Amino acid sequence: MTSTQPRPIAYEPPVAKVGTELDYDQVIEDLSTASVDRNFDPYIHIAWDAPEMAIVPNDPRWILDPEVDPVGKHPWYKNLPEEKKIRIGMWRQANVAKVGLQFESILIRGLLQYASKLPNGDKRFRYVTHESKEECQHTLMFQEMVNRVGMDVPGMPRPLRLLDPIIPLFSTLWPSVFFFGVLAGEEPIDHLQKDFLRAGANVHPVMAAVMELHVAEEARHISFAHHHLRATVPTRSLPTRMALSLAMPVVMRVLCSAIARPPKAFREEFDVPVDVFKEMFWKSDDSKAFLSNVFGDVRMLAEQCGLMNPVSRRIWKALGIDGRSSRYRSEPTYEAF
Repeated sequence: MTSTQPRPIAYEPPVAKVGTELDYDQVIEDLSTASVDRNFDPYIHIAWDAPEMAIVPNDPRWILDPEVDPVGKHPWYKNLPEEKKIRIGMWRQANVAKVGLQFESILIRGLLQYASKLPNGDKRFRYVTHESKEECQHTLMFQEMVNRVGMDVPGMPRPLRLLDPIIPLFSTLWPSVFFFGVLAGEEPIDHLQKDFLRAGANVHPVMAAVMELHVAEEARHISFAHHHLRATVPTRSLPTRMALSLAMPVVMRVLCSAIARPPKAFREEFDVPVDVFKEMFWKSDDSKAFLSNVFGDVRMLAEQCGLMNPVSRRIWKALGIDGRSSRYRSEPTYEAF
């Protein structure tokens, strides 16, 4: 694997005081500048054809990590023959990449539609267009990984694929809900990839390269969504903020399951018992902890935006995504308890 630029695991732009238009505009300018100064092309920064990147049968590095992945943690998976564990690992990682591609495609269309409605001179136009360009590179990267793994994976569950043309409309009809969806899609994947990288998991070089590039740029995208919601939600009317407080946990829970949980094809392909699958997603203690940990940053954001109230807290809890809020963005799970 070759790279002409360093690939940081995380990026956080300079943060000014939250709450004024000037500070929000400065953050957007900083993010736009960072998108120009530090960006990646998967066909330049990943040496796909290098010998060490070859994907060969029975490579144990595709076995799912027992400390990070919800499937890899389950006793059913741990007791399988190594060959089947490898095949499941390849399928799951390829499907996560396919889900990422499909989600990024929805995001790109929504962001471009959002940008098209912005007035002349609005600083957000430049940043969201930069982000759309970066997400296009991510779709190329994810599809290249899927193609090289060689598993014919479907990606998102069929109901969400059917809604694919409709979801981008939220970016101009209900932009706050759209950006909830952005975080609901980006946070689980980002959380899982950072856990892999922090744990030093022995993953295939292709997967490691994809995760490193994605995490480095995704930090900017998540940061923009956080800053945008912090700047805009508090300006809404009280009834609107109440409605948003109820919608936020629902959007998070629904999209997290659609993205993190494998589709029906996974159960059929590998004869996964229904009760085992339910434990993996989200009945076992490990999977419940994963589901809660994923949204520590989002719970922090909800509190900052004034969207945590007695009613909304009950919804977060009922959906199994309540818990301690992060103290700062990207706080590692092991530091949160």
